[in-house]
Amino acid sequence: MEAKNFKQRWGDRKDGRRVRSLTAMAMVSPYIMVTRNTSSNLFRDSVEITEMERYIREKRKQGLNNFGIMHVIIAAYVRALSQRPAVNRFIAGQKIYARDEYIEMSLVVKKEMSAESPDTCIKPILDAHDTATDVYNKINALIEQNKATQELNNNFDNVAKLFSFIPGVLLKFAVWLLKLLDYFDLLPRALTMASPFHASFFITSMGSLGIPPIYHHLYDFGNIPVFLAFGSKYRKNELNADGTVTEKKYIDITAVTDERICDGFYYASAFKLMRTFLKNPFVLDEPVEGEIRDMD
Repeated sequence: MEAKNFKQRWGDRKDGRRVRSLTAMAMVSPYIMVTRNTSSNLFRDSVEITEMERYIREKRKQGLNNFGIMHVIIAAYVRALSQRPAVNRFIAGQKIYARDEYIEMSLVVKKEMSAESPDTCIKPILDAHDTATDVYNKINALIEQNKATQELNNNFDNVAKLFSFIPGVLLKFAVWLLKLLDYFDLLPRALTMASPFHASFFITSMGSLGIPPIYHHLYDFGNIPVFLAFGSKYRKNELNADGTVTEKKYIDITAVTDERICDGFYYASAFKLMRTFLKNPFVLDEPVEGEIRDMD
């Protein structure tokens, strides 16, 4: 899927538009910091969820039965990207590209919540204009589609199964060849669409496992620039100005980011926006206003 109004020019990729109006430092940094893991910054935040829980209850009353914290976090992140589009960039072939309005998300799902249940990756295609309900509908449709099958057999599983038949030495060469083809944008778009390693961001829930969020590494294969994780709810006593104590609920959110796609100030402003939406998620039902397009 290409971004709306995306007209490919020389130097663009099938999955993104080359960002050409960058500073010299930004253009050179991918050649100095070559891999994502050596270019990663770690971020952690805590969000009070009183309003979020009220919002979730309202959504479930409207018939969105499985609506939960993950949907709110994803919707808040998508809304932040509509205002801070540079966080939706990616690096490929040591160059920086923009995805513009479309947002690819990777998420691991299980058929059942058990250790024996197989897992797979789904990739909903989101839009910078999506409301929280849009996000829920797109994600839920793919989850239900995968759970309805006898085996998890989406495009990612079919490709992974094909590669599993290749002997180890040849498989190592095959992966090297894939990286080389990806470097020069020679991979078929159908393959990068199926790949969970080619996306705007990856998200995982530690809350469903009852543990705090981890700092998940980025992948040097593919082009994912941000990995989000969130943990289980917990309570914290807070001292009020009048000397009384109030118990409040929180969740922790972590992010591992590729520092090369934009500067720290820009990242900070994006995560502050996301935090604002998480603290008042009812705004996620309103249409996006004043969407900002990434630079040329």
